[in-house]
Amino acid sequence: MLLEGKTVLITGASRGIGRATAIECARQGADVGLNWFRDREGIDETLAEIARLGRRAIEVEGDVARPESAERFVTAAGAALGGVDVFVSNAGICPFHAFLDTPLEVFERTMAVNLHGAYHMTQAAARRMKHQGTGGALIAISSISALVGGGMQAHYTPTKAGVHSLMQSCAIALGPYGIRCNSVMPGAIATDINREDLADPAKRAYMEKRIPLGRLGEPEDVAGCVVFLASDLARYVTGASVLVDGGLFVNLQ
Repeated sequence: MLLEGKTVLITGASRGIGRATAIECARQGADVGLNWFRDREGIDETLAEIARLGRRAIEVEGDVARPESAERFVTAAGAALGGVDVFVSNAGICPFHAFLDTPLEVFERTMAVNLHGAYHMTQAAARRMKHQGTGGALIAISSISALVGGGMQAHYTPTKAGVHSLMQSCAIALGPYGIRCNSVMPGAIATDINREDLADPAKRAYMEKRIPLGRLGEPEDVAGCVVFLASDLARYVTGASVLVDGGLFVNLQ
């Protein structure tokens, strides 16, 4: 029960890494606040699983790309759960597109959700933690794409590099308040975001061959790392990033 007595807020919690993280945090003893957008079925499934674990949960719908959603989510969830100990900025999109003809609206929407949304949500959570005066942990879901390029991801990879950089700067700015800030960099994780991209059996087999551990990651693999960074086991870890990629990044052969 690594998170017993803690409250954890998570953006993009209706599916994928966000859902897995919410469920694992609840399994580890936390009460959870869930942000979601346009996925009633998904958030209901997440809520049902958390209820089965006997933990409290509150859901607040909101588009993270809209700055006002941040304060509304943190305020509502914090009030319902009695505070904010951990905040996980997870919400993100990755609409694959060739660089030379990427529509402006695709670029702007990706930036607004992945980077601007992370900034506003993190800022709102940090303000709440500072006001509480008891420290806390901020964790951003970055990506291996913060470190490497992608021919169909030129609008996406800068957002994940930005999220990683945001956590580094926040670690300095918020350290005096006892707030730790770290990023997690998933590799090839099987989620809704890349389901279509990995539907090609040949491409999936190629990716699995490049991963030393021999398989694609699962959302639960990322959730375990988040729990560690959220827990007191990581009480002296801040400004760090953790690759959760099965060894993909280091495999140059």
